[in-house]
Amino acid sequence: MLATLRLRTGDALYLLGDYVNKGPDARGVLDQVLRLQKAPYEVVALRGNHEQELLDAALDEADPEQLARWQDKLEWAVTMDSFGIAGPHQLQPRYRKLLELMPYYLELDDYVLVHAGLNFDKPDALWEDTTAMLTAKDYTVDQEALGGRTLVHGHTPTPLLDVRRQLKTPGPAEICLDTGCVYYKNAALGNLVALDLDTRELIVQPNVDRPYPISRK
Repeated sequence: MLATLRLRTGDALYLLGDYVNKGPDARGVLDQVLRLQKAPYEVVALRGNHEQELLDAALDEADPEQLARWQDKLEWAVTMDSFGIAGPHQLQPRYRKLLELMPYYLELDDYVLVHAGLNFDKPDALWEDTTAMLTAKDYTVDQEALGGRTLVHGHTPTPLLDVRRQLKTPGPAEICLDTGCVYYKNAALGNLVALDLDTRELIVQPNVDRPYPISRK
């Protein structure tokens, strides 16, 4: 994807979260984010719920039931192996710092970027509800609350065809850019996508990391 984008000085790259705990090389993805942040263009890596889960576990702040559910999943072992650690408390300081510094959302002139969504049921707390920013699903976007801007998010695996339909809508309220890259076993998913926010061009990169252990979506 990066080779296709050919980013240059003056460009900006916005990442929507979930860099860990799904694919075969979580550590490699975070290493790539760290390298990108040294590039001669702007890079903003937003926080996703999986980064929050890993950080909470590393800081011993995870809910015990949530941690147990995570540990029961096959992806847990793959993530720990990628970092070369036995458990989250051993997460290397550079990765812990990276996760701690990740913002929850980003406001642009025409767009609001977030991992999952916003709590539009509580407009007074729209920019404070970080749980909604990481986990929200099945909400209705209030564009007026966003000043007429479009909400761009990930989190909910969405077939590529549905994303293309969203982009054909004039002034869409929301655009979901999670096309389920890790879920290569599902023919409707298994793609990584990028959106040019200036031209609304969608760039598609099919998953090339298979095979690896992943739950079927």
